[in-house]
Amino acid sequence: MDDATQLEATDPVRGLSRAEAERRAASGFANIASDASSRSLWSILRANVFTLFNGIVVGGFALLFALGRWQDALFGFAAIANAAIGVTQEYRAKRALDRLALLHAPRARVVRDGEEQELAVREVVLGDLLVLRAGDQVTADGVVLDGRRLEADESLLTGESDPVDKLPGDRVLSGSIVVAGQGRAVVTAVGDQAFAATLTAEAKRFSLVASELRGSVDRILKWITWAIFPIMIVVVNANMQAAGGWQHAIESGAWRDAATASVAAVIAMIPLGLVLMTSIAFAVGAVKLGSHKVLVQELPAVEGLARVDLICLDKTGTITTGDIRFDGVHELGGERPAEWERVLAWHGAEPEANATARCLTERFPDDGGIAPADRIEFSSGRKWSAVSFADGARGTWVFGAPEFVLAEGGAERAGAGAAAALQRGRELAASGRRTLLLAHSPEVLDAELVERAALPGGLVPVALLTFREVVRDDAASTLRYFAKEGVAVRVISGDSPLTVAAVAREVGLDAGAGFDARELPSDPAELGRVLDEHRVFGRVTPVQKRAMVHALQERGHTVAMTGDGVNDALAIKDADMGIAMESGSAATKAVARIVLLDNRFSHLPGVVAEGRRVIANIERVSMLFLSKTAYAITMSVLFGILLWAFPLLPRQLSVTDGLTIGIPAFLLALLPNSRRYVPGFLRRSLSFAIPAGLVVAGAITVVSGIARATGDAEDAVRTASMVTLALIGLWILGVLSRPFTWIKAGVVVAMVVGLALVLVVPIAQQFLELAMPGRETLIAMAWAVPVAWVLIEGIGFWHRRRFGAASEIEVKRVRRRS
Repeated sequence: MDDATQLEATDPVRGLSRAEAERRAASGFANIASDASSRSLWSILRANVFTLFNGIVVGGFALLFALGRWQDALFGFAAIANAAIGVTQEYRAKRALDRLALLHAPRARVVRDGEEQELAVREVVLGDLLVLRAGDQVTADGVVLDGRRLEADESLLTGESDPVDKLPGDRVLSGSIVVAGQGRAVVTAVGDQAFAATLTAEAKRFSLVASELRGSVDRILKWITWAIFPIMIVVVNANMQAAGGWQHAIESGAWRDAATASVAAVIAMIPLGLVLMTSIAFAVGAVKLGSHKVLVQELPAVEGLARVDLICLDKTGTITTGDIRFDGVHELGGERPAEWERVLAWHGAEPEANATARCLTERFPDDGGIAPADRIEFSSGRKWSAVSFADGARGTWVFGAPEFVLAEGGAERAGAGAAAALQRGRELAASGRRTLLLAHSPEVLDAELVERAALPGGLVPVALLTFREVVRDDAASTLRYFAKEGVAVRVISGDSPLTVAAVAREVGLDAGAGFDARELPSDPAELGRVLDEHRVFGRVTPVQKRAMVHALQERGHTVAMTGDGVNDALAIKDADMGIAMESGSAATKAVARIVLLDNRFSHLPGVVAEGRRVIANIERVSMLFLSKTAYAITMSVLFGILLWAFPLLPRQLSVTDGLTIGIPAFLLALLPNSRRYVPGFLRRSLSFAIPAGLVVAGAITVVSGIARATGDAEDAVRTASMVTLALIGLWILGVLSRPFTWIKAGVVVAMVVGLALVLVVPIAQQFLELAMPGRETLIAMAWAVPVAWVLIEGIGFWHRRRFGAASEIEVKRVRRRS
């Protein structure tokens, strides 16, 4: 659209011609915004399916099938499940982003060839003459050509809740709503250049929610990536040498057994089950929250809110419902005209009344006894309206903001009591209540006053009326919960700082007078300092909201952001955890990680609790999976150095994994757990898993070595190694299940029974190729396993002492910081 300046000016009466509109559309000046997110389906498949580990697993899976060892290929199904869950999760996120749209109006009114017509939004072109009426959504940016009492609600875009008066020459923004009057505007920006589209483009950039669990697992996989190929070479060489050397193994066909053992060693090093278990835990948490009207749009978001230590709240739609409620009448002394209540009743019942005026109807019901003769309609620029009645209410009645009715030009002609009314109005406004003044003048409106929209003289204050925003009944209790849990709160709004601070005080926050965001520094470090010192901010722009989130993140906070307007979308997207209300804009809901479907703020503690359950349980089961990775890597290196065949078949590993890790991990991951989140998940998990894995590897190496030295057959060596692994693995399960409950104890007992059945049932013995070890090997197992149990107990005791105390210290530190 670089040549837009060369287009002819729009005819202010006839608009564009049809031919000119078609030419502009063909030249790229139509109101068409880019739809696609930055995440294609191919990129999702590439990231989740065509990975190094999936390649290794599929390669091993295919090799075993080719060798006729389908019994040893069970691990392939875990890889398939991992990939399917990953693709589904990210594709759902992509679809939500692709459906994002700020403009809900299906049609737009334009004037072409002098005739008004309705078009699809995509058919509007640069220079079109838009017709705007109350209730319309502006479909493209424009400049007002003419209008009558034209007002636009830009709250979804700017955060300012009051309608904005639009005069000729003023800019109207795409995505705003016409709430009063009518007018025409010349389109000045369409498609990707329009205001709404620029916000949408930023919001639609694909990103996944930050997840410590997922990040830690990815880091482990990265480390294994670096180690797996050199270890694989060592393992393959050891198995070929154990089969009589490379030449003999190839000529005799023994390489098949060597290949099977090598696949077992390599697959054992990859914690496939941990990725799957994490996804399942997230999914179950999301389903559970869904039953409580909380929509989780990305599975790791279940974890996210449990990590948050600071939450930024938008006032309107989060702390308040967005509705206005009449608060009361404040007398100003002196005698009031008898008709004042009927005048207020008329203002409340008037068809074009705004939301504030409509609140008067409950307190002042209209009897229809008076009718207007002349009037000056309310304007958000003037902040007042005036009306003279034909009968029953003499003179002129002015209703509006006290400082606009009585101050400046109006004060010169104001009657007695103006100064006192202004002072009282300022006091009421300082309390955060919206304050309006009803004043009376004996003069009657004439054509000149109406034409100039001027106030009559001799205005006498009659009454001050106050209005409050309706605070959600669950807001105070929810904020108390966050305070108890050490989560700091910042209230960020586009409204007046005084109003925002008053609402914050109403829900129990120590808000002070509120900070005017127009005075915020642009430097991130200085901005972070201001955010540390103040809790409530008003007159905040969408760009400032985003900058505030970034500044808090740079100061080490994990930030959640709530909101409902388009003006919140960018900040919600960039926050560590974005939370939207169902009543909010489509853009905000599309980029949020969590949507509160019934708009109840009180669901957030439940989300926190569910996130804690997921984190704590996944940390517990991760120690099981990572212990397996630790002993698999250690055994692969040891047996490779010793040139011994890997002592377990893939099918034997699948069974021991299922009994000591897979099945119990699935059950343990779903149990209640209210432990508070403490950073350092990976460090704590590895501090147990690595020494535990070394103990397991050491015990199996000793037992396997003694079995080989005493002449046991390879089947007996594998059986001894499998039983040793299973017994020590079950002990690790018992240590990590503490403190025991009936459920956890039942899980451990069930796994022990399962192992016993595997060892004694003939069909299982045949499938696993089990054979009785020799006497010396059994003796070695009899002392190696109990020694390993004692060492595992010591590791568990040290881990609880070391990290249990550290966790308490970290929780206290976070609470002090908040």
